[in-house]
Amino acid sequence: MSRVGDIVDQINDQIDRGLLKTGDRLRSVREGAREHGVSKNTMADAYDRLVAMGRVEAKQGSGYTVARAAKPRQEPRPPHLADAVDHVSLLREQLERHYSVRVGDGRPPPSWMERLEVGSHARLMRPSGGGDLDHGYGSPWGYGPLRERIALTLAERSIIAPPDRILLTQGANHALDLICRHLLEPGDCALVDSPGYYPLFGKLTLAKVTVAGVRRRADGPDLEEFAAKIAALKPKLFFTQSLAHNPTGGSTSIAVAHKLLQIAAQHGVTIVEDDPFADVLPASAPRLAALDQLERVIYVGTFSKTLSASLRVGYLAAAPALARSLCDLKMLTIVSTSDYVERLVHALIAGGQYLRHLRRLKTRIETASAEALAALERVGVAVPVAPTGGFYIWGQLPEGLEEAALVRAAADQGIFLAPGSVFFPERGENGGGGGGLAMRINVAYAADPRFLDFIAEQTTQRAG
Repeated sequence: MSRVGDIVDQINDQIDRGLLKTGDRLRSVREGAREHGVSKNTMADAYDRLVAMGRVEAKQGSGYTVARAAKPRQEPRPPHLADAVDHVSLLREQLERHYSVRVGDGRPPPSWMERLEVGSHARLMRPSGGGDLDHGYGSPWGYGPLRERIALTLAERSIIAPPDRILLTQGANHALDLICRHLLEPGDCALVDSPGYYPLFGKLTLAKVTVAGVRRRADGPDLEEFAAKIAALKPKLFFTQSLAHNPTGGSTSIAVAHKLLQIAAQHGVTIVEDDPFADVLPASAPRLAALDQLERVIYVGTFSKTLSASLRVGYLAAAPALARSLCDLKMLTIVSTSDYVERLVHALIAGGQYLRHLRRLKTRIETASAEALAALERVGVAVPVAPTGGFYIWGQLPEGLEEAALVRAAADQGIFLAPGSVFFPERGENGGGGGGLAMRINVAYAADPRFLDFIAEQTTQRAG
């Protein structure tokens, strides 16, 4: 957090606790700067922010006083809601984009999408027979031609799913939300990768579901722990990312995938397989949905990671009856997804633009990953799991660093980190492996000299 933010938080806390009351005069800018050890400009910025928040009033000739209409305290949120929001605190920083060096970001830089100008392709969405676009809601299943294209793509991955088993969603998170709503009730248990996809933890917590982690190894979920937790906790679902796993970057081996399905079938557990990087990974890579053919696996895909996060188009493929039930739930909750956006995605695929874009994106990922591994090695960051084609590396720092202090120091220099603890359902963990801290590192930003200099400085201070 910045020094301005620190000062604002301190004064807000004093007002909330009643130490500063309505009408109380605050210290002058000069006195406040001296007290907080900052420049007068920094102190003035803090006061301006408090004025904008309605906590402080600026009076001509009288300085700053606590506002008479002080901002009321918010009603406390239910514990499950507060816990859910805490799980997605990292997501908030990714969306608000306060930092110039975005090592912890989950998305690629805009420059990686620069030649895929989606707006310029809107004309491709016109119906082939001429006329205007239909401005109705569209089918709750989603745009039919796009579902047909997805069915062909899944067949290339050895997943047989005709269009009537494919439901279009507003990205993978919407698909996961529908699955949670339909298959889980308060008090149920769900297993997740640990470390794993942190927005899912918040989603499950919001649904009042017990969340338990299954240790993630370099070749996939820990099978012994998976079996033990199924026996002990009787979960309904297991959520996992088989390939280019977020956050470790590793992929599940065919042997682990096969045994995982056997254990799940033995205990009646449904597996939700999230495959966000599928379009830049080999079609032959071992997928649970291909081995299982959607009998006990629900397959989730998205265009957000590889096309555009702002388009919000994803999908799920499931057994026929389950797909119909999830479609009904989608219709009840949001009616339908955007036919307009789905037509745009279809146009990009059908016109060949998306395929050309994917070729460039694969090259960028490969180049950036190689550069990242070399750069991280130079500054002493270990990589225990070899990246397998996605955006992420699981970096392990030398022992002796403290996570919260490291994140704060990085923020002061405009560097956004994704600390390892965020990716564990048990938030006290970090999971560096050999004793040091871990963090998720986006390969696109890993070789940024500002980040590397920061890490080198931090490890040097620790050694000193």
